[in-house]
Amino acid sequence: MGRDISKSVVSFFFVLEKWEAIGVRVWAFAYVSDHIEVDILEMAVASKTRNMLEGLVREGSFKWLIGNRTLFGEEFEEMGKSPSAPRNWIPELSPIANIVVRRCSKLLGTPTIELQESFDKEASDSVKHPSVYARNFLEYCCFRTLALSLQVTSHLADKKFRRLTYDMMVAWETPGASESLVHEGEDVTVGVQAFSRIAPAVPIIANVVISENLFEVLTGSTGGRLHFFVYDKYLTGLERAIKKLKSQSESSLLSGVRSSRGEKILEVDGTVTTQPVLEHVGMSTWPGRLTLTDHALYFEPLRMVSYDDAKKYDLSDDLKQIVKPELTGPWGTRLFDKAIMYKSTSLLEPVVMEFPELKGHARRDYWLAVVREILYAHRFIKKFQITAVERDEALSMAVLGVLRIQAIREFSSLGPLHCEDLLMFNLCDQLPGGDLILEALANRSSIRELDRINSCDDGGGGMYSISSLAMISNLGFFGSGSNNLNVAGLVVGEIAVGEISSLERVVKESRNSYKKVVVAQATVDEVKVDGIDTNMAVMKELLFPLLEVGKWLLSLVYWDNPLHSSIFCLAITYIICRGLLGYSFAFGLVFLAVFMVLNKYFSGGKAFHEVKVIAPPAMNTMEQLLAVQNAISQAEGYIQDTNIVLLKLRGLMMSIYPQASEKFSVALFLSALVFILLPSKYILLMVFLESFTRYSPLRKASSERWMRRLREWWFSIPAAPVVLEREKEDKKRK
Repeated sequence: MGRDISKSVVSFFFVLEKWEAIGVRVWAFAYVSDHIEVDILEMAVASKTRNMLEGLVREGSFKWLIGNRTLFGEEFEEMGKSPSAPRNWIPELSPIANIVVRRCSKLLGTPTIELQESFDKEASDSVKHPSVYARNFLEYCCFRTLALSLQVTSHLADKKFRRLTYDMMVAWETPGASESLVHEGEDVTVGVQAFSRIAPAVPIIANVVISENLFEVLTGSTGGRLHFFVYDKYLTGLERAIKKLKSQSESSLLSGVRSSRGEKILEVDGTVTTQPVLEHVGMSTWPGRLTLTDHALYFEPLRMVSYDDAKKYDLSDDLKQIVKPELTGPWGTRLFDKAIMYKSTSLLEPVVMEFPELKGHARRDYWLAVVREILYAHRFIKKFQITAVERDEALSMAVLGVLRIQAIREFSSLGPLHCEDLLMFNLCDQLPGGDLILEALANRSSIRELDRINSCDDGGGGMYSISSLAMISNLGFFGSGSNNLNVAGLVVGEIAVGEISSLERVVKESRNSYKKVVVAQATVDEVKVDGIDTNMAVMKELLFPLLEVGKWLLSLVYWDNPLHSSIFCLAITYIICRGLLGYSFAFGLVFLAVFMVLNKYFSGGKAFHEVKVIAPPAMNTMEQLLAVQNAISQAEGYIQDTNIVLLKLRGLMMSIYPQASEKFSVALFLSALVFILLPSKYILLMVFLESFTRYSPLRKASSERWMRRLREWWFSIPAAPVVLEREKEDKKRK
């Protein structure tokens, strides 16, 4: 009996130390003293411990914390008063994790001990390993609770729900009994790993692909740690965005054209006179109202007091659409970078939408990102032939992405916003390996059908987070698809308890590759120089080894050193005759590979060798203009010479000049006979010997004579005539 009481006292001090780390000493003493008081009185060996505890109480060691409690203090006191507290306390979990699990137990209507038994029954042995048991059990409780809580339409407006999701992240960082909070007190914060694990369980808040980028935006001004007031403000913005989406979609705006496909209105612009939207078609420009739905883009030209019929620019059909930034200006000039261009096979000419503003082009960037997100979502659906409920789910991901952007735009202190980094389909279009992410998304339905656990009676599987379609269906959208959620088994999200899904794995690899691309691009930006003469100097320095090899080969071809040229000619002749040409190329590649490996090992980890370039003399503006003019003149001369060659060949092929064409046709006929009768290696040998020995001492005189005759024949061929016609422009003018 004395040994059991000693163990209880030791356990008490261990738990007391953890509770003191978060400022809850009063309940700790009350709870333990109530439960071991009888045993201590019966056993004299515990009298010393009791005297010490009573001394602490008399000294007031716990009382000073009553007026400065942490966020979890009240719940600790409530647990102390509950008779079932000892039975529902999970010894493997930290105090904060126990509190979060207790909240989940209340919301699920299931005792904590039953949740633990259910987890032990459903989870695999690897998930229940002691090293990860605490975190995985916490995730299990969180996912089950969130799946149930998200069925309430107004869950984002519930402050308790916001606090619960944030505390889940806090507990995820310190789930084990041997762990303690990194930041104690009221100002607890959350790291990127906890956010990326818990936030995607609520698809409206984040998803696996963009969670890290979203965290960087939310913590841009807080040193990489997420504070609750920022998180709460973000969820408030999401709630407003959802209400805006509902009110716009239920309004009569474009109801006639939207009703056939049940389109939801995501954004409307151009209704405020200070922020107009201008449509440019050809040389005409009209202000109007621009509306984006989850299927198309609509523009209604503004007349005197009303709007004309809407013009539809489809984003869902395969019309080879192109949406990109565009420059606009008066009378067709390209001055202002504040517009987007829409081009498709259904339009005779591109349409340009301009978003005027005094400073910057944030409006244009926002519209460009959200329009592309819807376009890319439909391309994803068509590429992987996604239909039925899975199609609605893919489209819901794009819709939720637009809602997140609208919520974040309300943050005035977050600085410039790169919208494409927070939209999943936009991001997949940019990330290296983004196509693999899309493949993982497309294959997720079949994979999760094999792996998922049957949904619980509360509407969500505990081993998985809720899906984005279930999320948006609970918000009141895609109602037709939500009726079949339980039948299709779609209450399965992107994250599984204790496991890394194929999607998470691909996203992680893609992000690692992207970091390498960013580092490489930074080096590219550093080495860029201005000026044609400077760039030419850099190019000459980089091509110096090749230029030297070229000079050496030319010296062999021109037989400057007959001995070296003879040896080279005999060696190449032997290689061609013996059929060793392929082996020669292979040897060259092996030599390059060995050269790189030797450089790696003998460099000793030193930095890259810098390329030293002698900068050319600085040129003033006039000299630079003259250099550009000379370069353009030379380029024009090269283009003219190329056109003359093509025109002469055209004249020969069309027999415009029969005498020259007859000689050319005979030469082609003889060449064809050579290719038919001789093996390829002998043809190659003949070509090599003819070209290489052309300037040898024995053939130099005859070669010069034959080349002169060939040039004279070529110059005697007239070029085919060319007639220039100007295309008549027939553009609409209003």
